[in-house]
Amino acid sequence: MPPPGTRSERESFPAWRGRGGNITGVSLLNAELSGKALQLLREAVPAVSRVAVFWNSENPLHRQVRAATEPAATALKVTLQLLDVRDRDDLPKAFDAMARQRAEALLVFPDPVTLAHRKPIIAHAARVRLPAMYPFREMVDEGGLMCYGPSLAESGRAASDYVDKILKGATPGTLPIAQATRFDLLINLKTAEALGLTIPPALLLRADQVIH
Repeated sequence: MPPPGTRSERESFPAWRGRGGNITGVSLLNAELSGKALQLLREAVPAVSRVAVFWNSENPLHRQVRAATEPAATALKVTLQLLDVRDRDDLPKAFDAMARQRAEALLVFPDPVTLAHRKPIIAHAARVRLPAMYPFREMVDEGGLMCYGPSLAESGRAASDYVDKILKGATPGTLPIAQATRFDLLINLKTAEALGLTIPPALLLRADQVIH
């Protein structure tokens, strides 16, 4: 497998067929993705040894993501500080816990809650000068340091294509579920400068986009 964040990983949305029924759609789940994101975060900040993780215990997929991330943390000799963020009201508690546990960086699992409330998360990370890795480029566009994950815009186009097919008479159960396999690495150098970080040149060369 090529190193995470290289352009050779980008393939668009291949499809895999389910077992029939009336369900189809576009899946963004890749349980191994957060482990690779943690690796990239460690490359950006090599001294990090304690990483806070925003996860949602009510998201059934997050247990798979957590299980795939923990071996990566062990290999990197990083301690994960799992903080349950199920809604906006959990954010102040998570911020306090990060301070008490002296987190040195933040990893955010992909979830509708953290995406919807990305502004206070990004603002807090900037305020306490915490390097953070996010799952979607929208979070880097709004001031986050880094992201590694699928394109929401691309998945939206794939979903629109499926809606068009269904409206034209296709049966949902006959359409294969599209699985995201294009994962982009974005780095916000303006944020890195504000945090006093120097991103390694080798990592910048692997990025799909660098925001200056």
